[in-house]
Amino acid sequence: MCDQDHFDDDLKAYEAGDMVTRRQFGVLLGAGMAMGLPQVLNAVAVTESDVTVMTPDGTADCYFVHPTTGTAPGVLIWPDIFGLRPAFRQMGKRLAETGYSVLVVNPFYRVKKAPTADKGSATPIPQLMPLAQALNETTHMTDAKAFVAWLDRQASVAKNRKVGTQGYCMGGPMAFRTAAAVPDRVGAAASFHGGGLVTDQPNSPHLQVSRTKAQLLVAIAENDDMRAPNDKNVMKEVFAKASVPAEIEVYTKSAHGWCPPDSGVYNEPQAERAWSRLLALYGKALA
Repeated sequence: MCDQDHFDDDLKAYEAGDMVTRRQFGVLLGAGMAMGLPQVLNAVAVTESDVTVMTPDGTADCYFVHPTTGTAPGVLIWPDIFGLRPAFRQMGKRLAETGYSVLVVNPFYRVKKAPTADKGSATPIPQLMPLAQALNETTHMTDAKAFVAWLDRQASVAKNRKVGTQGYCMGGPMAFRTAAAVPDRVGAAASFHGGGLVTDQPNSPHLQVSRTKAQLLVAIAENDDMRAPNDKNVMKEVFAKASVPAEIEVYTKSAHGWCPPDSGVYNEPQAERAWSRLLALYGKALA
């Protein structure tokens, strides 16, 4: 799903809808900025820090943010191919302000510390593909176990409540595999414009997550659904047979990558609807 041709086509289509122009997008990215997310009502005070997490393959640089007082359910966030950057720090902080202890990871730590995309989400995707292609089912699983274990060692994480995980673009399969790697700990997994959720292989992420105890949220971009219209039906059938609660929806007038606020196809109304469904999922599954 993360390929330059689709990204360029999506941005052109978005410009045609007067949502954002390429020049406006370039100005934002050139300044190292993300469009501001709406503020959280009744936001709790949070503490944020850069942290390192030991994994079987090395030391991962991550961003951790949590309510300043008390304990809260842990959440693990897997970024898209553009990696850990200001937009995802902003997204993680916003989630923490609603009452979660959030770890946003650099999935490419084996090769490079964040930022891993020199021009943020304006970085040409072919430059980033080697980073993504170096990851696989094994790295997803080992990283997931290490990151969840790290969360559980933090004083701010509630041990008597389940952990949530969410992924964007290539992070979608990682979120699913996190639920599969730590099935007794993960209570909710969400994918936003995730790529590669359904394959014809026995280790397809959708099959792995169907064997977990997690509740699922799958938010699909309209143009991704056009490219793979049967994926949603396959997931609905598999999850129903496995009695796995799952909300699967195609978000109309959305393009692949519509959720991060620094994306060229960011769609605030649909991103906010996806955000509200995420909070509903966590409110139910991590209670």
